[in-house]
Amino acid sequence: MRFIILILILVLSNSLFAAKIDTVIIFSKAMGKEIPNLVISPNSSSNSSGSYPVVYLLHGAGGSFLDWSSNVTGLSQYCDNNELILVCPDAGFNSWYFDSPVDSSFRYETYITQELITQVDLLYPTIINSKFRAITGLSMGGHGAFYLAIRNQNIFSFAGSMSGGLDIRPFKNNWSLADRLGDFTSNQKNWEINTVTNMVKQLDNSDLELIFDCGKQDFFFEVNNVFHQKLLDNNIPHIYNVNEGSHNWNYWSKAIFTHLNFFTNKFQQQ
Repeated sequence: MRFIILILILVLSNSLFAAKIDTVIIFSKAMGKEIPNLVISPNSSSNSSGSYPVVYLLHGAGGSFLDWSSNVTGLSQYCDNNELILVCPDAGFNSWYFDSPVDSSFRYETYITQELITQVDLLYPTIINSKFRAITGLSMGGHGAFYLAIRNQNIFSFAGSMSGGLDIRPFKNNWSLADRLGDFTSNQKNWEINTVTNMVKQLDNSDLELIFDCGKQDFFFEVNNVFHQKLLDNNIPHIYNVNEGSHNWNYWSKAIFTHLNFFTNKFQQQ
């Protein structure tokens, strides 16, 4: 009986101090539609300051705002244990997280940097300071995280990419990219200015801290290696990890915690 009571106490205790998971619907004026976002926030009872750093976590092509919570266990517990907020926005079907120059219904850079972050800061007890804001993602979301962070260094201080499509030009016929940027032959400039691998010069004298990785069996492995070399050639500090693995959730469900630990350590140093 005493053992059973102890188990019940532990279960009740865990439920009292569990992270909160919300689906937050935000109307995007830029795109004229409602967008769902998953927000995981820690229990506030153990935080003396009452404010938290935020990590924005981006899904891949064909995915949704539910992908991370559906495929990775332990995210809620991580938020609770490390006192941070996770935000998983929905990016539509293969948006690639930029403002499309050919389709005004896809303006996801504007949405995330001007609308989503503002609303999250209003609705949740965030630390409203770029030193306590990070962004990372997988595949399309890896490209998106670096793209958004490099272009908006006043908003993000830390950025990550897992299996990121860091150069979109070799994949002209994939993932609706031509629908977002136009045909490559007649719209090459759109492709050149919207691919992360061409943005390295924007990191000169930058305080943005980068971490990225890719599996050796991943079809994006080569473009990650090329991006890594470009960073080395331009003396841009970064962390690049090469692992065993392919383009799948078995890989990302492990890689995400490497990124979260990196961000958490950086937040704690502030």
